[in-house]
Amino acid sequence: MNNPEQVDLRIAEAADAPAMLHVIHEAFGARPEVDPPAAALSDSLTDIESRLAEAPGVIAEVDGRMVGCLLTSLDGEVGGLHRVSVLPGQRTHGVAAEMVRGAGEVLVELGARRLELLCRKEFPETRAWWTNHGFRVLREAPLGHVMGADLPALVDVPTGEQMQDLGRRLAGLLRAGDVVVASGDLGAGKTTLTQGIGAGLDVDGPVISPTFVLSRVHHSRGQGPDLVHVDAYRLGSEAELFDLDLDQTLPDAVTLVEWGAGLAEGLSNSVLQIDIRRSLDPEDETRTVYLQGTGERWHGVDLHTLGEEL
Repeated sequence: MNNPEQVDLRIAEAADAPAMLHVIHEAFGARPEVDPPAAALSDSLTDIESRLAEAPGVIAEVDGRMVGCLLTSLDGEVGGLHRVSVLPGQRTHGVAAEMVRGAGEVLVELGARRLELLCRKEFPETRAWWTNHGFRVLREAPLGHVMGADLPALVDVPTGEQMQDLGRRLAGLLRAGDVVVASGDLGAGKTTLTQGIGAGLDVDGPVISPTFVLSRVHHSRGQGPDLVHVDAYRLGSEAELFDLDLDQTLPDAVTLVEWGAGLAEGLSNSVLQIDIRRSLDPEDETRTVYLQGTGERWHGVDLHTLGEEL
């Protein structure tokens, strides 16, 4: 995050319950009064301990001091977010967004495919915040609305050949106008995945990293979309990305931007985010691939089947 202070996340332990209760009461106590009052204000230490025994909690710290926390629940494939709390003095530092991201990753590992939470009707600004972070209203509830967001699909990929296979399968879900943003360390497998996408789209090759030319257009051999492959590693701003005139090819192509996180999201209201991560074991070549679609284009598209097929 580009924040003045580094926010560190960790999983809550039973011993954290008293400090979490303090943060929850401080955060909810700073909100405008509502009727009925927020249930969080009546939480006891026993309540927090019981919730932590049932599902993980997430803690955000700055310089070792707890500044935010949240609780989760798990009901089948639905993960719940509860008591999302940030100390009043830390609310402009992106703490809540980091905690929600971290909770999502934890719940994905436990088998969840969607996040849900209750948003009180008295706080339209809170609803707007959740909307800006990828959540949408799913249904009405007695005190407001239940909002939800699809969680990333998680795929473990042991080899480069299987990374290309994942790309080919992903190509079957892509269509003209799609924007794909691929992130990951050097050598993580972004270009290997793109090669698989190119094969699945049946475009001219070879598909190699466009590091020095910044972008390449691979034309379709058939009736499908072209593939525009962009390397944003050397770009310093969103304006430099737009200088590549991608708007000219966007409608008729799949545009894939490596190193595009934080730069390429403005290309479209709907973006497929792909994050490739190495194993912590240097001897293990397995990559973990997170795939998450944002925006109307990806609502209802089941990316989880890609892992099942692989």
